[in-house]
Amino acid sequence: MFNALVLNQQDKQTIATVQQIDETQLPEGDVLINVDYSSLNYKDGLAITGKGKIIRNFPMVPGIDLAGTVISSQDSQYKAGDNVVLTGWGVGENHWGGMAERARLKADWLVPLPIGLNSKQAMMVGTAGLTSMLCVQALLDAGLTPDSGEILVTGASGGVGSVAVSLLATLGFKVAAVTGRIEQNGPLLEALGASRIIERSEFEEPARPLEKQLWAGAIDTVGSKVLAKVLAQMDYNGAVAACGLAGGFDLPTTVMPFILRNVRLQGIDSVMCPTEKRISAWQKLVELLPNSFFEQACTEITLDDAVKYAEDITNGQVTGRVVIKL
Repeated sequence: MFNALVLNQQDKQTIATVQQIDETQLPEGDVLINVDYSSLNYKDGLAITGKGKIIRNFPMVPGIDLAGTVISSQDSQYKAGDNVVLTGWGVGENHWGGMAERARLKADWLVPLPIGLNSKQAMMVGTAGLTSMLCVQALLDAGLTPDSGEILVTGASGGVGSVAVSLLATLGFKVAAVTGRIEQNGPLLEALGASRIIERSEFEEPARPLEKQLWAGAIDTVGSKVLAKVLAQMDYNGAVAACGLAGGFDLPTTVMPFILRNVRLQGIDSVMCPTEKRISAWQKLVELLPNSFFEQACTEITLDDAVKYAEDITNGQVTGRVVIKL
């Protein structure tokens, strides 16, 4: 028997409780894992609170990320004692996830724990960090360099945003970080490498089709009218990596930034990202993230704290990463 956060639905309300469950209750998979750490992402928050239609089948153990040690494996890719990481693949949504002391998963969903990281550090990076690295890589693939100009990061105090600020700063880019809580988050974002902090309200007014050119590139975690505003302010030949929809999945914009300023909008998905691309991104994260990143922007909680923090993260009251020690 082991502890797990289990979601059930009652009268169309999601009920989250820490329960003791048996290994035989775990879903099918090739690899049985002893989970060291999971993490709490915005999507996890939506699932646990029931504020988003993330979970379709109950009961469900949430947790889209986990890091731990292989107990047993029926697949030759892994053996007992191997340290592994899981992000994405629908785990924590339609397959029991990381918020349990054990998990049974498909071998193809796993990657080896990157050399240079421990399980806690891997979860401080997690889906948020992997997504951030994919966003940064998209900007680099678009030909942007530090000489191109300033890079904007929206939702900068969140998991994806905070890692993106750190990665871009390490690469030598000048970073403008957008947040709704400057007094609370400004010092942290500056410590991560942001050169200036911008109030979120500046991006919440409806955008004109084209506005003053301000940004060589941008990483947007918000979507909707914030992304529309960002697109209207891009430099000629600018590139935007869009990876989030916390502000909504609509996009009230026009084609003008794309056809008059040659702006590129690149969507970023980390859920179904191919294994080879994942491993490459993890290696780059190990190379680029400074030690100072792991000394900041993280809150460690227990499984019993997860419900409270899920509420907080969906209300925009959490800065940086939240990891769950199993």
